[in-house]
Amino acid sequence: MTVDQTDFRSALLTPDLPRPAGLSDGQGRPAGRRFDVYRNNVAVSLTEALETAFPAVAKLVGEQNFKLLAGAFLRKHPPSSPLMMFYGQEMPEFLASFEPTRGIGYLPDVARLELAIRKVYHAADAEPFSADRLQTIAPEILMASKVELSKALQIVSSNWPVLSIWEFNMVEGAAKPEMVAQDVIVVRADLDPEPHLLPPGAATFLAALQAENTLGDAYETAMSKQNDFDLSATLALLLANNAIIDVKEDP
Repeated sequence: MTVDQTDFRSALLTPDLPRPAGLSDGQGRPAGRRFDVYRNNVAVSLTEALETAFPAVAKLVGEQNFKLLAGAFLRKHPPSSPLMMFYGQEMPEFLASFEPTRGIGYLPDVARLELAIRKVYHAADAEPFSADRLQTIAPEILMASKVELSKALQIVSSNWPVLSIWEFNMVEGAAKPEMVAQDVIVVRADLDPEPHLLPPGAATFLAALQAENTLGDAYETAMSKQNDFDLSATLALLLANNAIIDVKEDP
């Protein structure tokens, strides 16, 4: 008797479901308690993976609540790949719709920030474009050029003080958050990713660069939404964190 794979997966991730019919060990005996042990080990491993991926979320909701949350999440979103480095992609949307957490408005954005940190950590390396090289380009040519940003760069825009909330829970001595919207860039200057608060208008500017607009067009887009946008400060932040990898001059 073969075991239905859908039934097997459902039973594996749901502890109150019965053991799947037809399941046996290597000697043909009913799997029985061996399946229960395996099921528990899988749930514990996935929960630990989520705790590692979302430490600030876990701290915000509390250890026991996070275990319950993780159990509900893994049943709704079982792994789709054997590579666990990106398990939990659906967490922000899950937190926004999960009844016990849907009223915590900032929680999905904290999860988005933690996903961004993980993506930057695993992004491919690239040779950075140096500040010295940038200074050799005439301003009018630079503004007509396209700036290629590193893959190890993520932007998180939030109506909440998402970086301050994350720091308050993850960085010893961090200040209590003030209730203001924040745009955050996550970059990797060396080995470890770091989140930085973006100046007003910078998120719009970076999104325009990622959409392959020229530096000048991206600047105009940012200025149209934030008339005090500081281009120099934004470029300095990018260069200091090895986030620019090429400047493609208009031929």
